[in-house]
Amino acid sequence: MTSLVQGFSKSLAMTVLSEIGDKTFFAAAILAMRHPRKLVLLGCLAALIVMTILSAVVGWAAPNLISRKWTHHITTVLFFGFGLWSLWDGFMEDGEAEELAEVEAKLDADWKANPGTVKGGNKADDDSKKERQPFLTQFFSPIFLKAFSITFFGEWGDKSQLATIGLAADENPFDVVLGGILGQALCTTAAVLGGKSLACQISEKIVALSGGVLFIVFGFQSLLSTVES
Repeated sequence: MTSLVQGFSKSLAMTVLSEIGDKTFFAAAILAMRHPRKLVLLGCLAALIVMTILSAVVGWAAPNLISRKWTHHITTVLFFGFGLWSLWDGFMEDGEAEELAEVEAKLDADWKANPGTVKGGNKADDDSKKERQPFLTQFFSPIFLKAFSITFFGEWGDKSQLATIGLAADENPFDVVLGGILGQALCTTAAVLGGKSLACQISEKIVALSGGVLFIVFGFQSLLSTVES
């Protein structure tokens, strides 16, 4: 039971502090301003769930390819490395709106190239179109696919993905997946519902420093478990 709670809580805390203020967080917030929130939320969540499961599977398979002792050591190094990386980002942060502006500029360029996908028009017309459109086909709409692809490829190789792989190699992968999915759902829902106004209220410096401290704590915890064993 203790192991289950530990893996779940580690994954949840790590995901929340890694994703708040992340590029995909800002992307979800901005997309929700221009497109139907339901489709944006579904697309972003689907991508994050798939990414979390894939990362956990890689972490679960790692001990079968490398000895568990070495995967534990690698995980410990990753925690310390990500902790120092996050602390460096926090201390060297120039402007809290820099990442938000970068994401917004990229999405604006995309909207200029594809003006037909921007939210607009008569609400009654939109509702009637939804009634005529089968529910399952909404998952293959351009908006859903855009939200999915932007989020999925934005997370690929990201710090949170690598940390999930390391955590799944050291903890119960099922618990890591549950904690990760809950954390992703909380962050993405907040981004979609809060929109740009919420994103602008977030201090990237505080989030980065908090995440750095958390990773360092995980690193020391992993190091102590190595010494005790």
